[in-house]
Amino acid sequence: MKRIQYLIALFMLCTVSLAWAGVDINQADAQALAAGLKGVGAKKAQAIVEYRNTHGRFKTADELAGVKGISLKTIKKNRDNIELSKQ
Repeated sequence: MKRIQYLIALFMLCTVSLAWAGVDINQADAQALAAGLKGVGAKKAQAIVEYRNTHGRFKTADELAGVKGISLKTIKKNRDNIELSKQ
């Protein structure tokens, strides 16, 4: 019984940590972007990937405003969840 409780607790801990994980806009694929950013669906997520492929890595979250369909309001909603890798 204790083993089951341990496994349940471990599962819950992993689930919570995933919910707090940010989205690396320089490495995430379209599916991860759509799942991790509020107000970003599949079409906008694909536009982010295409913009990144054409223009290079994002240096700031505000550069997302250059992507068609991404507004400053969308960036503001997601600012705490956006990560920027330098690799």
